[in-house]
Amino acid sequence: MEPSGAQLRKRDRLGREQGNNSPLKESTKEHGIPDLVQLTRHMEAVKAELLEQAQQQLSELFDRAMWEAVQSYPPQRWDQAPASQDSPKRAREPFLEKQKVFIHRKSLLDELMEVEHFRTIYHVFIAGLCVFIISTLAIDFIDEGRLVLEFDLLIFSFGQLPLALATWLPMFLCTLLAPYQALRLWARPRGQGTWYAGAGLGAGLLAIQAAVLGALPVHVVLEYQLSPASRCVLVFEQLRFMMKSYSFLRESMPAIVHAKRGEGTQAPSFSSYLYFLFCPTLIYRESYPRTPHVRWNYVAKNFAQALGCLFYACFIIGRLCVPVFANMSREPFSTRALVLSILHATLPGVFMLLLMFFAFLHCWLNAFAEMLRFADRMFYRDWWNSTSFSNYYRTWNVVVHDWLYSYVYQDGLRLLGIRARVPAMLSVFLVSAVVHEYIFCFVLGFFYPVMLILFLFGALLNFMMHDQHTGPVYNVLLWTMLFLGQGIMVSLYCQEWYARKHCPLSQVTIWGLITPRSWSCHI
Repeated sequence: MEPSGAQLRKRDRLGREQGNNSPLKESTKEHGIPDLVQLTRHMEAVKAELLEQAQQQLSELFDRAMWEAVQSYPPQRWDQAPASQDSPKRAREPFLEKQKVFIHRKSLLDELMEVEHFRTIYHVFIAGLCVFIISTLAIDFIDEGRLVLEFDLLIFSFGQLPLALATWLPMFLCTLLAPYQALRLWARPRGQGTWYAGAGLGAGLLAIQAAVLGALPVHVVLEYQLSPASRCVLVFEQLRFMMKSYSFLRESMPAIVHAKRGEGTQAPSFSSYLYFLFCPTLIYRESYPRTPHVRWNYVAKNFAQALGCLFYACFIIGRLCVPVFANMSREPFSTRALVLSILHATLPGVFMLLLMFFAFLHCWLNAFAEMLRFADRMFYRDWWNSTSFSNYYRTWNVVVHDWLYSYVYQDGLRLLGIRARVPAMLSVFLVSAVVHEYIFCFVLGFFYPVMLILFLFGALLNFMMHDQHTGPVYNVLLWTMLFLGQGIMVSLYCQEWYARKHCPLSQVTIWGLITPRSWSCHI
């Protein structure tokens, strides 16, 4: 078993204690013979250290054994996978479902941060932020003779945030009330005339919720022209509420469907549903493993780190992207300029990728998990060690991957048959690509299918670079593709953003809205 960060740290400290600072060595040097009192104290300290280390090793051993036992437990078996309509005589194949299991575990970066060598990488990123701040101060002092940090980009990005938060409230209330009340109406005993009226009312509540979640954020964004960060708040909450509502109904409905006629079922408690709406997972369970207490200093630390990543991203965009792309549309288009802009955007693009990962998937989710005492902190895995794109997609965002795997991939296999793995996998890529393209269109305010095309290439790479490819060469190849992909995305979206600012449409048409302006804007 690999030693954990705490074990490495304690081993180093134990080695130092047994080295030059040993009481036995000092007393021998001074008196010529060991001081038995100091020697006894030293041996007691060594004994306590070894016992603590052994206890931690045993605890980790039992945790890993429990995890392996859960993973190897026979999955739940559905009765039969339905036969396809074009071949009704084909024998139906059994489908085995692998359900999400929640256990008590820490985030991987929290464990790695206990190792001093890995913590140095974190310090390097902080040093980079300090360099951006110093460069900004120096430029302001040289150009304008003053030492003032300007946050115009940050202020612009979060403009009209109170309006976005006010829009969030009816979205939350609809999600809080409609799915739960609909499930309670459907859980009543069937076979009575009032049940059909209640079932229709429940369907109506869900329709109202879908209308509010789908139309209200779009209306507010178009009517008040919200800034990009405020749009991010609305679109992420819109998708989160939709996915959580679906999971709640999807996990609770089988008991209602299989209930005998004339018998009702008990709906989940309202408190469990309310907790689910805020806990950092998209898979509903009536209960989750919980931690014994809340570490408020850990919560404050993660929120502070998320805020620091936000400032970091603003400095990167302001210093590495705006000077390059703001005036690019003023120059004639050339392949050389396009290629150079993509290569220039690779570094800020990867920085943005890492900051987004650390700020949201680690800091933000861990802060909410700690406040809610949510014990399963595996929001990601070691995606940076991936040697295949299939492993990268599984480990980058475990929260969303669990939802896609459970409700798109497995349900696809259940409907199409166990042999339809490729269509089910392609459906996951299609859903993910459409949702990501919708997010970018919602936030930026224009349609430019860069993300959609990159996802199509990602689906191809998923089959080309599969799990059988191992070794450092494939890890280098994966990171190279990530660098290029981020460069393409940052470069093309930045060019389109400024092109639409410099060359607005004289007449709004459908074709003008969907045609990239950066292809023809030259001023």
